[in-house]
Amino acid sequence: MDDEMLKKMAYIGISSYRTKAAKTLKDDVKTPTKIAKDTGIRRNHISKVLRELKESGVAECINEEVHRGRLYRLTSVGDEIVDELIRHED
Repeated sequence: MDDEMLKKMAYIGISSYRTKAAKTLKDDVKTPTKIAKDTGIRRNHISKVLRELKESGVAECINEEVHRGRLYRLTSVGDEIVDELIRHED
């Protein structure tokens, strides 16, 4: 894993909200409401968390043009980071 990937993994790992949101997107596409429900994080916090995940290149919105019902998924980088975070939980 290169230095840039390690920095992103640390950035995600230091926030329980970012970690939970990224993990819930593993192998799935979800709306912010579904992410909030699955993680127990309030909806208003999810918007900020998703923005942080997008800016760091971990997640992406696949229908940015809509205002309701946006769909988010992990990028390939995000998928690799979540795999590492899960592996290091033990």
